Amino acid sequence: MPLRRRTYVEDVLHAVGNGVSWITLNRPEAMNAVTWDQRERIIGLLDDASADPEVRAVVVTATGRGFCAGADLRGGPAAGGERVQGDVARMIRRGAQRFVGAVLDCEKPVIAAVNGTAAGIGAHLAFACDLVLAAESARFVEVFVRRGIVPDGGGAYLLPRLVGPQRAKELMFFGDALPAGEALAMGLVNRVVPAEELEKTARAWAERLAQGPTRALALTKRLVNGSLETDRATAFAAEAAAQELCMTTRDAREGVAAFVERRAARFEGR
Repeated sequence: MPLRRRTYVEDVLHAVGNGVSWITLNRPEAMNAVTWDQRERIIGLLDDASADPEVRAVVVTATGRGFCAGADLRGGPAAGGERVQGDVARMIRRGAQRFVGAVLDCEKPVIAAVNGTAAGIGAHLAFACDLVLAAESARFVEVFVRRGIVPDGGGAYLLPRLVGPQRAKELMFFGDALPAGEALAMGLVNRVVPAEELEKTARAWAERLAQGPTRALALTKRLVNGSLETDRATAFAAEAAAQELCMTTRDAREGVAAFVERRAARFEGR
């Protein structure tokens, strides 16, 4: 099926087709180190995906050998001029944290298709996604310690929840490159595939998600993410409320009808 629309804006490629929004970082000469403007565009595209009923899944990937080599602050609000107290914290809140938060808050499932090195904020961009596919050549680097700074962009929030505090500290204290296979064994990656199969696999997963009950997936994402920072009673109450909402959707009615009629469900995302 042809893509419904396609736009090219310098360093971000965007295409929508078969219910999937493809967001591609496109600065291969810089290993896709992400600029301030690039972040803002991607945040906007993720927000658009949440609001667009025709988009039912998102893939974030990149061109060239790198997925994202971290932040490129040249030309951003932190470049040049005298720095005063509060500037750095403000820059992190408005930049890296909003970037990672946009992935976590996106109402559609987001897949990272990691084609190469994911370092610093690039690693956190991948870890914030709901599912992570990695090429065999991919690697993940908590590069911050090499620069004498603390992890930002939600790293100290994401990693302990994914691999536990001891593993998280090992990755962050040493800053060693973590090959895709080790990331898989550690639970940071869902699947590792040969580089030539990465796009095909991401497309298959995303299009399968795009055929699913979109609102149920959005509510499931919210429940899972929220469960990591709440008590059992609150989690159970949120689950019951989510099911109440979900049962009002057209897809829930279709799912029940399909079960009763012993046929495959045909979900519309509504």
